Amino acid sequence: MAEKTIPILPCPTLQPVLDFYTALGFEVTFRQKSPNPYAVVERGGIELQFFGLKQYDPASSISTCYVVTDDVDGLYEAFRTGLKAAYGRIPTRGLPRIGALKDMSYGVRQFLMTDPGGNCVRIGQPISDDPHHRPAPEETFARALHHAALFADSKDDPAGAAKILDRVLALVDERPTTAQLLRLLVLRADVAGRLGDEGTAAKALAEAGAAAGRLTPKERASAGDELDRLEELRG
Repeated sequence: MAEKTIPILPCPTLQPVLDFYTALGFEVTFRQKSPNPYAVVERGGIELQFFGLKQYDPASSISTCYVVTDDVDGLYEAFRTGLKAAYGRIPTRGLPRIGALKDMSYGVRQFLMTDPGGNCVRIGQPISDDPHHRPAPEETFARALHHAALFADSKDDPAGAAKILDRVLALVDERPTTAQLLRLLVLRADVAGRLGDEGTAAKALAEAGAAAGRLTPKERASAGDELDRLEELRG
């Protein structure tokens, strides 16, 4: 037996969604206008289907699906390149947007992207045979990053992530390493942008840029994901 699961996702109108996926390298393989708006996009082994629903509100959407790949870094780079070519920048906030690529505490390396219809597509590659959440680290700043990342991405709660980050960044009796500070500030800027808090986002980006300039070569090599995200957020 051979089975295949295909997500069918809503959107108010099809064209902005199809334009988005075309920019990512997908091909529109089917489209109809009646009796109801419907379309299919495909890229390699990924197939997504969409239906039009005029009263649907993308900003309130909770629809999502997961794509498992064996080359998450390659897809991430290809998608970023396509989005920059189509939009003139890599969209990091609002709709559509693409999130950061990162190693999660439940054994996957993944990124999230949200299309103009408000559908969140999670794309990940397993990096462990154990899908369970790892225990939070004991060290103060690693622990804060662990929980803030879960709030920002897994729970889609940027406000909750911001509270965790603000609390740990305000500590005076403990200070993070330069690499930890960079990671904290990049994530703080990211969630601030998603919350529409431009002042906090700008401040965090400036401080993250200063921290990046103080990284040792070894720290810079280990912080590649955060440095890439910093450049995207600045753009």
